[in-house]
Amino acid sequence: MNQHTGLNRLYWKISATLLLVLALLGVGYLFITSYTARQYLQEVNQRLYGSIAKQLVKEAHPLVNGQPDTSATHDIMHSMMVINPSVEVYLLNTKGKIIDYVVPYKSVKLEAVNLEPVREFIDSEGRAFVLGDDPKNPGEKNAFSAAPVIEDGQLTGYAYIILAGEEQAAVTSNLFGSYMLKLGAKMFFLALVVALAIGLITIGLITRNLRQIVETVRRFKEGDYEVRIPDESKGDLALLADTFNEMADKIEQNIEQLKSMDRLRQELIANVSHDLRTPLALVQGYIETLMMKEDSLQPEERRKYLEIVMDSSEKLSRLVAQLFEYSKLEAEQIQPEKEPFLLSELAQDVSVKYQILAQEKNIEIRLDAPPEMPLVFADVALVERVLQNLMDNALKFTPPGGSVAIQLKNHSKGVEVRVSDTGPGIPEGDQAHIFERYRKSTATENKKVGTGLGLAIVKKILEIHNAAIQVQSKPGQGAAFWFMLPAYQQ
Repeated sequence: MNQHTGLNRLYWKISATLLLVLALLGVGYLFITSYTARQYLQEVNQRLYGSIAKQLVKEAHPLVNGQPDTSATHDIMHSMMVINPSVEVYLLNTKGKIIDYVVPYKSVKLEAVNLEPVREFIDSEGRAFVLGDDPKNPGEKNAFSAAPVIEDGQLTGYAYIILAGEEQAAVTSNLFGSYMLKLGAKMFFLALVVALAIGLITIGLITRNLRQIVETVRRFKEGDYEVRIPDESKGDLALLADTFNEMADKIEQNIEQLKSMDRLRQELIANVSHDLRTPLALVQGYIETLMMKEDSLQPEERRKYLEIVMDSSEKLSRLVAQLFEYSKLEAEQIQPEKEPFLLSELAQDVSVKYQILAQEKNIEIRLDAPPEMPLVFADVALVERVLQNLMDNALKFTPPGGSVAIQLKNHSKGVEVRVSDTGPGIPEGDQAHIFERYRKSTATENKKVGTGLGLAIVKKILEIHNAAIQVQSKPGQGAAFWFMLPAYQQ
């Protein structure tokens, strides 16, 4: 009910806004029409009576030796005003100064007239529409007729006639105002009704589509995450509808990801609980044995029990450290501090560190690093951690008498690092999942070896270096892991 009320309110708000806009457009229309019509009337006046000044000069010879001949000209001027009482007749000298005039009613307020429009009118022989100064209304422009006064081949002045004087302006203003009011009112009312009807229909269609969109959003809010706005309901709001559908798809994907993460969290808790429980149980059991048989235990037995307790505590320490490291990587709390370094030197250091452990297991470690390797640009400590985890993984699954190899190859885009072993290999179905936390290969799952975090940490470290870890393996033929680091660009 509230949604429909809100949409109705929106409908009327848009309608009121549209009405206001149309009213402003109507006022603008009246103003422009009025201005244009006045210009039209003035141009018509000038075209009809533009030659009147020439006739005056021809019939009256208004200037004698540059001075007005009032005895001859005033009678003709008055006769002209009787025929057309709206005209105002002025005589100008060659500089535009008013030297004589015949006008009704009010006195003349200008002493001179700008001659530029006069010359333009004369040069065009009355064909150009030009407005000139109105001597009785300073600052106003009016239609006029003008003609030069020539005596003995010399220009001695101008006849300047205002064609629509104050009397005509007063009459036409009232009539014109009334006419424009009637015409404008009818046109405006008709346009307003048509535009408003079209606008209301359009707004109605838009809000109808909007109501359908709101209904879809409401269903989505109430938990129907599969609902989408159909194509036939988009209408003119297709962009809004498409944006909502894309947002709904993204939210649904995020919900599925959250569900998946929740399942992984439950698996993580179960696996962590299992991995912690075994060494804790050993530690607890042997400590209880030491306490119960404190007086009867031989030194050799005591040492053996303590070594088991120490081994279990070290496993606990490694597991906690891996969990802490992985959680920091997953929360993006570790940022690589990149610097240029020689990857061959780092690989040499790592291989040397694992020589003793490899000898104890009768495993051979080989390093293949060609000379003149380029510098790489990465975080030394994090890359070392990657190599250590890959070596741990390789040594863990390589049987006695086998071998582990570290190979470096120079490529155009950087340096490739490959760690391979001669272990039991990884089934093809498991290869896509071994980099997930607590996912182990089914070939080794029953042995309960490792925590399942080593390769997950490798993947996270390489991801923050914009690199990827790859695996190639076949059952019984060992496994090879490789990645590439970019060369340092000086």
